[in-house]
Amino acid sequence: GFGDMSQFRCDIQDKGDSYLMEAELPGFNKEDISIDLNGDSLMITARHNSESGEKDDKGNYVRRERKFGSFSRSFDVSGIDTTAIKAAYNNGILELTLPKKGEVTPASRSIQIEG
Repeated sequence: GFGDMSQFRCDIQDKGDSYLMEAELPGFNKEDISIDLNGDSLMITARHNSESGEKDDKGNYVRRERKFGSFSRSFDVSGIDTTAIKAAYNNGILELTLPKKGEVTPASRSIQIEG
């Protein structure tokens, strides 16, 4: 059924200063995958939309194959430095590097006493 097609398998590993997210999207082209940021939400969408088949000499399809489906998932990226997210797609695995926002700690300094 198509019910379970809307989700894809996804692993997230904590690498210390960043997260590595691996999403399994076998059979897609890089062009089929879009990654959209909307505030604290990261949306990954992958769409199959290809039609192939054999036509006879009148231009009618003799055999027709359609691949169609779309997967999408959204993730909370509120703790992520979204300006530094990197993505790569190899062998059916989409890899996202999600750097964590640094702890905001004021640099220590000493105050000179004037007067």
